[in-house]
Amino acid sequence: MALDRAELFYHLADALEGKRKKIKIGITVSGGEHPPEMLLFAARKAQDLLDGVEVIALGPAETLAKESLKGVPADCLADAHRLMEKMLDDGELDAAVTMHYNFPLGISTVGRVVTPGKGRPMYIATTTGSAAAGRVEAMVKNAIYGIIAARAAGDENPSLGILNLDGARQAERLLKAIKDRGYDINFAESLRADGGCIMRGNDLLAGSCDIMVTDTLTGNLLMKIFSAYTTGGDYEASGWGYGPGIGENASRIILILSRASGAPVMEGAIRYAVEMVRGNLLEKTREEFVKLKALGFDEILKGTAEGAPAGQDSLPGAGKTSAMPWKSGLSVSPPPKKAVTEEISGIDVLQMEEAANTLWKSNIYAETGMGCTGPVILVAGEDLKQAVHILKAEGYL
Repeated sequence: MALDRAELFYHLADALEGKRKKIKIGITVSGGEHPPEMLLFAARKAQDLLDGVEVIALGPAETLAKESLKGVPADCLADAHRLMEKMLDDGELDAAVTMHYNFPLGISTVGRVVTPGKGRPMYIATTTGSAAAGRVEAMVKNAIYGIIAARAAGDENPSLGILNLDGARQAERLLKAIKDRGYDINFAESLRADGGCIMRGNDLLAGSCDIMVTDTLTGNLLMKIFSAYTTGGDYEASGWGYGPGIGENASRIILILSRASGAPVMEGAIRYAVEMVRGNLLEKTREEFVKLKALGFDEILKGTAEGAPAGQDSLPGAGKTSAMPWKSGLSVSPPPKKAVTEEISGIDVLQMEEAANTLWKSNIYAETGMGCTGPVILVAGEDLKQAVHILKAEGYL
C-alpha cells in the first residue's frame, strides 16, 4: 500500500507540473545590426531547452510569418516597445529582452559576462541607464543593484569588488558604512598582492569577484569588450547581455541587448530573464530597499555631492554638497502628458532635468531617459523641431 501511495504522489506531482503556468518572455527582433532570423533562432533554442518557458517575439509581420514561435506584429522597434510595455503591465509577459530602450534616471542594468582568465561568470554593475546623476551615489547604488541581481539569481552571498576608477574609494567608504549599519555586503579581495576590494584590470580578467561595481559608461564598455573580443568587435558572442533594469521604482523586468548582440547572447539573455522571473526580481528589489532604508541608506547618500563632476564628490561629514542646478527655483509643473517617441541626445546628464523643465516652461511635454549612448530628452514627434530650437537657444545643445 505504501508503494501505491508513493506512485500516486508522483503522478499527482507530474500532473501539477504540467499545469504550472509557463514563464512568458517577450523578445523584440527589430533594430539590431544582425538579421532578426538569427535572434529568432536563438530564441527557439532557448525555448526548447528551458522547461516551462514560452518565448513571444515582437517584430515585423513578414518576419514572424515564417516563424514557429508565437509572434505579435510590430512595425518598428518603437511600436514593439509600446506593445512590450503593455503586455508586461497586463501580465501577458513576465519579462522582456530588447535593445535600444531608455530607462528613467534611477534605473540601471546589471550585465553578466564570462571572464576570460578562468571562465567565471561575473556581474557588471551597471551597464546601461543611470542609477543617479552624481558619480559616487550612482556607484553605490550600482553595487546594491548588483547584489539584488545576484540574490534574485540564487546567490545569497555574492562577493563584491569595486573597479579602480574615479570615485571608487568614496564608494568603498560609503558601502562599508552601510555594511557597518547591518546590511550584508561580502567584499571581495583583489588577487594582487595588496588585496582589498578595489579591483584592478587583472581582477577583471580573472573574475576575482562575483559583482564588479563600476560607473555605467565604463560598464557598457566592459560588456562590449568581454562579449566581442574574440570576434573582432562586430558580433557579441558570449555572455548573458546587459541585464535587467533595476531600481527602487522599477515596475517591469526588462533586459537589454546591444544591437551588436549575436545569437549566443540572445539565448543567454533569455536564460537570465527566466532567472529574474523565478527569483522574483521586483519583489527582491523591494525587500532589499526596505532593509536599506531602515538602516539609513538615504541619509548616508545625502553625504555625496549630488551631480558633482567625477573626483569632486564629498563624503558624509565633509560639509560640502552642491545642489542640482534645477533645484534652485526652475522646477515647474509639466504640461499635459503625451506619447513621447522622438529622442534628443547630446545633453549632459547633469542638465537633463533642467532641460526638461525648460521645455515644460514652453508648454512642451518632455521626459528624460537614459540609453546605451547616454542621456536623452524624449518628446512627441510634432514637438521635436521646436524642442530642439529651444534647447539650442538655451545652450543645452
